[in-house]
Amino acid sequence: MANVKVVLPGDIVDTQSDGEAVLRLGPGLVQHNDDIQATTGGVLHASSDTNQWWVGSNRRRYVAAEGEPVVGVVVGRHGEGYRVDIGSAHDALLPLLAFEGATKRNKPNLAIGAAVYARVAVANSMMDPEIECVNAHTGKSEGFGELHAGFVFRCSLGLARRLLSASAPVLAALGAELAYEAAVGVNGRVWVKAGSPEKTILVVNAIRNSEHLDSRQCKQMVKELLDRQSL
Repeated sequence: MANVKVVLPGDIVDTQSDGEAVLRLGPGLVQHNDDIQATTGGVLHASSDTNQWWVGSNRRRYVAAEGEPVVGVVVGRHGEGYRVDIGSAHDALLPLLAFEGATKRNKPNLAIGAAVYARVAVANSMMDPEIECVNAHTGKSEGFGELHAGFVFRCSLGLARRLLSASAPVLAALGAELAYEAAVGVNGRVWVKAGSPEKTILVVNAIRNSEHLDSRQCKQMVKELLDRQSL
C-alpha cells in the first residue's frame, strides 16, 4: 500500500481483490458475509507476495493466523503430538507427523523446552491453533523444524513483522559484518545462532536496538557494537 491507512473496529476494508487470488486474512480482520471487517484498531497492512492483509497494532499478545511463521517452545507431549507455547492465549498443537519424513514408525522426539520454527496450519477462535513443520503439499520442511542450540528472545510484534520483510535493515547490516542464523516468528520471538556466545549476544542486542532506527542508523549501530566488542 502506498499510503498509510488506519482502521477502527467495525470498519469495512476494501482489499481490492480481483477475485482470482486467494485472499488471506491475518490478525485484526474477519470476513462477515461478503465484507472484510476490522476487529481491532491499527494500521492496515498488505503483502503483495502472499495476498495477505492484516491490522498492525501495539498489542502484546499474539493472535494466531493461518500461514504465519512462529517460533515456539515445547511445553508438553500427548499421544498424537506436542503442546507448544507460541505466546497466544492457548498453546498450539504440533502433530507428530507434521515434520518432513515423519511416519508412524519414524517420529521426531522433541524434549520439553525445545524450540521449533513452524507455520500456523489451523487458526480458529473455536479451537486451539495447530502448527506444522512441513509443507503439506510438498512434504518438505522449507526451513521449519527444531531449532538446535542458539538463543530465543522476545521482541515486539511490530518489530517481528518488520524483520520478516526482505528489506529489514538490521539483518542486512549484521549479515554484512558477521555470519549468523536467524528464525523470526510473527509471534514476537526470534531465534539466533552465531559462531560464539559473544556474537550471538551482539546479534540479539542489535535486533532489539533496531526497532526505531532507519537503515543508516542501523548500520551505524551495528558498527558501534562490533567496535565495542572488537569482533
